[in-house]
Amino acid sequence: MKVSIVSLGCDKNLCDTEHMMALLAKDGHEFVTEPKDSDICVINTCCFIADALEESINTIIEVGKLKETGHLKVLVIAGCLGQRFTDEVLSDLPEVDGIVGTNSYNEIVNVVRKALDGKTEVLKRDFSSLPKNEGRILSSIVPYTYLKIAEGCDKHCTYCVIPSIRGNYRSVPLDDIISEAKELAAHGIKELNLVAQEVTVWGIDIYGKKSLPLLLNKLSEIEGIEWIRLLYCYPEEIDDELILCIKNNPKICHYIDMPIQHCNDEILGRMGRKTSKADIESIIGRLREYIPDIAIRSTLICGFPGEDDKKHEELLNFISDMQFDRLGAFSYSKEDGTPAASFEHQVDDDVKNAWRDEVMALQQKISLSKNEEMVGKTVSCFVEGRVEDGVYVGRTYRDAPDVDGYIFIESDKEFISGDLISVKVTGFTEYDLIGDYYEFAE
Repeated sequence: MKVSIVSLGCDKNLCDTEHMMALLAKDGHEFVTEPKDSDICVINTCCFIADALEESINTIIEVGKLKETGHLKVLVIAGCLGQRFTDEVLSDLPEVDGIVGTNSYNEIVNVVRKALDGKTEVLKRDFSSLPKNEGRILSSIVPYTYLKIAEGCDKHCTYCVIPSIRGNYRSVPLDDIISEAKELAAHGIKELNLVAQEVTVWGIDIYGKKSLPLLLNKLSEIEGIEWIRLLYCYPEEIDDELILCIKNNPKICHYIDMPIQHCNDEILGRMGRKTSKADIESIIGRLREYIPDIAIRSTLICGFPGEDDKKHEELLNFISDMQFDRLGAFSYSKEDGTPAASFEHQVDDDVKNAWRDEVMALQQKISLSKNEEMVGKTVSCFVEGRVEDGVYVGRTYRDAPDVDGYIFIESDKEFISGDLISVKVTGFTEYDLIGDYYEFAE
């Protein structure tokens, strides 16, 4: 039958979606782009924060209407929404014909088959193991992808629902990761972006110690893989062994995504974070000492319970001092079932949003200044496509897919997506660079 897939939320969800696609293809189904053209629609949902929950519900309702107006027969949801709100989905969203939990995406074929027979199946495996990898179909034609190396989290930050809907931390075994990475390379992938709720402690449940450098060195041996990028590295887990691995392995991008969430020690304590302001400053200092050209991305939460004008001002000053290369800010989302939801001194939405906007306005100025400093430098970048005749778009090592900026390349030479070239930077905007083709990168 014709199947459409809608993947919402994070890049970790996208990895699960692409594994489900492989299973559905093996069962004989074919894929179409639009739900309106499909017999079966699978929505991989997110409910990490309130906005994501709303998007998931609205998407289910909109797609569900196609049962009346189109030829859609079955609507199955996977991922976080069904895992977290199973009973509510079954009672309030009658258009849903089956639910696959976060740790059960490899049961998608069984749930779809039951739904086609008119039976609403709910499959939610416990968190004692991981779904078996039975292949993956890439959902887009680009030279990069995400590679999920672990599931779940043991940190238990007071604002976060992930441990309750994704379970405890479970590392994907080394052989399974390498096998998947080799398959991706064989399909033309040149950049691997490693993802998990936290990549930094990979292997601790298998080897009894953090072993990410081992994994990185093994991945770098795969022919065809040119760049390896680290996303979601908790600051307290970044040690000198990892820093030296990034510094010395030429395939690892000098880039790290290190979510800190705040800088005020009281707020960090209330969040359940494991670092202090001094710890964060020390880690950033070590990264820049060992790897002077490293690009550091971070994320912040604005308006956490107990934050006030003084603490917000401290955060702004910290951002000015640290000069993050990339930064995202989010208004605190009060999530039912988390300790922080019951904390006193909740902050009004208007204040939270205003503080977030101030943070991003400051970061825009920092980003503009940092991009200006790039003018005249020659950087390697992956070509992602053509904008118009003589103008291409790409990303430097400083830019992760989907969240960071681009470099626009002027050249009379013909390129294809995936070419790794050197570009001399000639101009800039707040978030993007402009450059001239220099040569093919080695």
